[in-house]
Amino acid sequence: MQVASKHTVKVSTDFSPTPGARVYADGNDSGQEFYDNCLRSAFQQALDDDEILFIDLDGTEGYATSFLDEAFVRLVRDFGKKTVLSHIQIISNEEPDWIEEINSYINEAE
Repeated sequence: MQVASKHTVKVSTDFSPTPGARVYADGNDSGQEFYDNCLRSAFQQALDDDEILFIDLDGTEGYATSFLDEAFVRLVRDFGKKTVLSHIQIISNEEPDWIEEINSYINEAE
């Protein structure tokens, strides 16, 4: 279920319909680029407003696991696991398994 929020990142339209691999060196639209240019600032704004950031994964051509790992582990490293878990909600109606995968990356991050 999509919840309207001023704090929403829809990857397909706010970043790219064709997310790439892990880092800049791997090519265009990497997880590192997504984090640096989209996710970090959106999360910081939601945090500043004490709101939830909704991250909508639907509408892309798919995700490399390295893309998801890079973006969300960086988020945990910068903000802390407890803060991330209490301020994001992943939306993935097309591939619900991505939610579980991202949660495992977050929970395993150091």
